[in-house]
Amino acid sequence: MPLVIVGTLLLIAHLADFGPFGSWPWWAIAAPFAGAVLWWSFADNSGWTQRRVMDKMERKKAERREKAMVALGLNTRRERGATRSKEDAARHNSPPPATPVPPAPSADPTRRDPRL
Repeated sequence: MPLVIVGTLLLIAHLADFGPFGSWPWWAIAAPFAGAVLWWSFADNSGWTQRRVMDKMERKKAERREKAMVALGLNTRRERGATRSKEDAARHNSPPPATPVPPAPSADPTRRDPRL
């Protein structure tokens, strides 16, 4: 886009015979336009333009999703991270869970364990 703006300014200055631009040859005035055409063909053929458009659409989609989550009152990604870190801190500061104690063997040797 800057090449098109420069080319337009040069063209206007050339047609108005403003300063030294009035005596420049036409190929010098048309050079920025040719550079813009070359740049656009490179950008389109390399896929650079399409990637930029896709990235922009992904950002819009993420913002829309975030806005919808907030409107529904659900946790957003940022709030989930804060909740997780609070849960992790609470888990880190809590005592370890008690290990279950196995039942004591029965005192009566004639009685069998029903699970056997």
